[in-house]
This record gives sequence, structure tokens and C-alpha cells, in this order.
Amino acid sequence: MSDDIGLFTDPDVEERRRPVKRDRERDTARAKAKKRKKTILWLVVALVLSAGMGGAYWGYLELRGIGSYDDYAGSGEADAIVEVQDGDVVSKIASTLYDNGVIASARAFTEASKTDGRVTSIQPGFYLMKTKMSGQQAVARMVDPKTRVPAVQIVGGLKLTDIKVGDKTVKGIYSLLSDASCTEKDGAKKCLTPDEIKAAAEQTDPVALGVPEWALADVKRAEPQYRLEGLIMRGVYQVKPGVSAVELIRSVIVSSATKLQGFGIPNGTMNTGFRPYEVLVMASLVEKEAIEKDFSKVSQVIYNRLKEPMQLQFDSTVNYLLGQPHIRTSDADRARQSPYNTYRSFGLPPTPIGSPSQQAIAAAIKPEGGDIMYFVKCQADGTSCFAKTFDEHNANDQKAQREGIY
Repeated sequence: MSDDIGLFTDPDVEERRRPVKRDRERDTARAKAKKRKKTILWLVVALVLSAGMGGAYWGYLELRGIGSYDDYAGSGEADAIVEVQDGDVVSKIASTLYDNGVIASARAFTEASKTDGRVTSIQPGFYLMKTKMSGQQAVARMVDPKTRVPAVQIVGGLKLTDIKVGDKTVKGIYSLLSDASCTEKDGAKKCLTPDEIKAAAEQTDPVALGVPEWALADVKRAEPQYRLEGLIMRGVYQVKPGVSAVELIRSVIVSSATKLQGFGIPNGTMNTGFRPYEVLVMASLVEKEAIEKDFSKVSQVIYNRLKEPMQLQFDSTVNYLLGQPHIRTSDADRARQSPYNTYRSFGLPPTPIGSPSQQAIAAAIKPEGGDIMYFVKCQADGTSCFAKTFDEHNANDQKAQREGIY
């Protein structure tokens, strides 16, 4: 019998059926929503993969040298100084050239370099290039030895200023820096003069010049013309042309400070009984007074005489102010009153008297040992004879004179 009007329907049973129906509808809706989310997620993944594959394919084309790239035509326009650092490979050099506006794309350089094996031998340093060069022209210019700015070679014992030797001039550090500062623009050569560099060295705040903290107090006390002496140690320095005199000096002082730190100043001086700057002064004296094999012995003489105390009596300190090479001094020279005249003054001179080498620094930090007090050059090759007493020293001195050593 039908019950169209619901006369025989159990209300409780019907009520129980309704939630079941609603649950099924809700589950169906959730399933559809989840399916839509999965579809969207897969679409996103597909787009990412597509883009990635496109990028990978483009990279593949680049690596294979397939496809076009930007390149300028011609030999360039304005001057541009670029730096190649130690360890730079061809691709890094190409990026540096691009960043400095030399080439239109790194690819222009790397492609052109494939026909010139000399590119892999490009040395660290500064190169005088042109903006907007073709890749081929940039390669040709980079491998040309004339393009590289010559490095500054500082030898042991070199002074800041020139020394006159007869009718010849031994260039000092300021003159060498002047030579390295030159640039050419529109065919005209422009350089900082030695006097401009000297003025900047003497008049600029030492902190702005990069003087290390351990030397600041002594540098500030020193007379301006001598205050940077010895802070540029022996070595090779890459100098960027076209910069100001202050920038030029600072770059060399900072580079030298790094070298000095590697060779024990200041950290290696703690057990010497002397301040780092005093050790630097001693190293400069050792450099001037002896040949390398005698460095540690001369250093020991310095230690022993300072301990006495006893005047050092070094001709090299007298000649430093006289602007003379390392030769013997006259009675008149030794009679001059000066803190650099170690025949009249006790202790160390107020500044170094030249550029020390790594070997001289090592000797100043760790002297030979023993109680030697005197030395004199006694052989033609510069070898010195050492003595503990003045009588021994006098005998060595007279023998050297008889043999014509000096």
C-alpha cells in the first residue's frame, strides 16, 4: 500500500535518513574541491618545469655556443681601467669587462677568446682598456703586454725619495708610484708627479692613508717627510692608474700592511721586548747594514747594544738624512746632531730608514743569539766579521782596510 501522504511513515526513521544524505553530499563536494586543487597544482608544476626546461635549454645553447649574443663593433671609445685578480678564469675576466662597460656581453669575450690561447695566461693586475670594444678587440688588447699597467717593484732598502749617486738617480718609492700612475686619454699621457704623491703622504691623516693601528702613534710623532718610511716593505704592488694620490698611497700601504702581518708584524713581535714599530725600525737597519746571510747576527748586535745601553753607531742612519747610498761616513757627518745620527744618539732612530724585506723582518724578530757587539764588512761580497770585544773588532777592521775592502 502506498503512503503518498505519509500517514504510515515513521518520523524517527525519516529523521535518521536525512543526516546520511547530507553527509554524502558534503563528501562529494569535498572530493570535487580536492580534485580541483590537484588539477591546479599540476598545472603550476607543469609551468615551472616548462620554464626550467626552457632555461636549461637556453643554458645548454650558451654552453654549446649556439645562439646569438650582443657584441660591439670597433676598437672602443673612452678609457676604462679593469682589474684582473689572482685566480680569475676567462669567464670571470669576461664578466669584469662587461661590468666595466668594455664589452656588450660576457659571451662576446669568451667566444673571441676561443681562437687565442694566450687568454688563459692573463696575469693579475690592472689593464687599460676602452669602453664599447668588440669581443675580438677586447681579447687582442687584454693579451697585449703593453695594456697591463706595470707592477711597482719595491726592493729591500729602498727609500721613499730619490737618492743621487754621482750623476745618476736611484728612484725612490714616490717616483716609482708616479711612473705607475700614468694613464693615456685621447693620446695624451697624464701622471701624478712624485711631488704630488709626496705632498699627499705628508699632509693626509695617516688613518686615511691606511697606516695600521700598531704604527699610528709613531707615524703621528714623526716628521712628515719621514713618517711613511718603512711601511711599504719589499715586494710587488699592483697600482691602479688614474686614481688620486691619496688613493694610490693608501692601496700600497694597505697591501704592505697585509704582507707585514703575514711576516710577523705585529703579532710575531710579542716576545721580542720591543713594540712592533720598533721591530720594523730594526728590520730596516738590518736591511741596510748587511747582506742576507748576516741579517740575524746584525740583529743580535742591535739587541745587545740597546740592552747595554750603547750607541748603535751605524753609518746607514747618518746617510739616511744625507740622501746618500750606503757608504762610510766622514767625521763631519758623524758629528751632526740628529736623532738619526746613531753615533751621537742612543737608541733607535725615530723611523725606519728604508723598506725592509721578509728576511730582515724575520731576523729582527728572532736574532742570532750570543754576545757579539761589533761588526765590520771584511769581504768583497759584503760579508761582515763579528766580534765580542773592541780589540777583536779593531783587528777585523784593520784587516779589512789592508785588503782594500773599504
